[in-house]
Amino acid sequence: MKNLKIAIAVLGVSSLVAACATNDPNRRAKIGAGVGAVAGAVLGHQIKHGSGKFVGAAVGALAGGLVGNYMDKQEQDFNQALEEEQRRNDLEIERLKDDTLKLSLNSEVSFDFDRAEIKPAFEPTLDKLAAILKKYNRTVVHIIGFTDSVGSAEYNKRLSERRARAVADYLISQGVPSDRIRTEGRGEREPRATNATEAGRQLNRRVEIYVKPIVEGQEDKAYESPRY
Repeated sequence: MKNLKIAIAVLGVSSLVAACATNDPNRRAKIGAGVGAVAGAVLGHQIKHGSGKFVGAAVGALAGGLVGNYMDKQEQDFNQALEEEQRRNDLEIERLKDDTLKLSLNSEVSFDFDRAEIKPAFEPTLDKLAAILKKYNRTVVHIIGFTDSVGSAEYNKRLSERRARAVADYLISQGVPSDRIRTEGRGEREPRATNATEAGRQLNRRVEIYVKPIVEGQEDKAYESPRY
């Protein structure tokens, strides 16, 4: 069965190459995109589900030359859909050097103090986020929770994990595949500001979402825990 799937994938590439006219100025880009998708499909069947290092046959990977444009479009959609949230400082969107998109969610508007249940008023924002993540499915979504330093380090770590899981569960309920999502809680580690003031503690209470592209030949990097 495995060899049959690979043979079908190879046949698909051959058909793609034949279909692209030699005088087509976009021939190389089209072939590269097709090969990337087929390679991802084969990879999805070859890697075991338990490894956590695949998205699936229907998703595939991005050819290297197409990553920038793919993430450009996704960033534009995020900015347009979440313009009001950014204006209210409910979240921030940042493009990192490796084309990863980082979204920082303000915990004050998404969670009650010392709770891990998403506020109903924040759900429409997550609905918008989920819609875009479903549209751009050649990515891995890392959700990381953080807290301030009030309370014990172990308690804060568990709270940050529950908050990250709550966001993940909501996105999954809106149709984002669970095998694209990774969660992590870092508690009071990696503060953005001082914990000596309420303003600083508020900045430290947050959830960050990293949307990492799956690049052909570098698929494992998309699943690595974000460290910036």
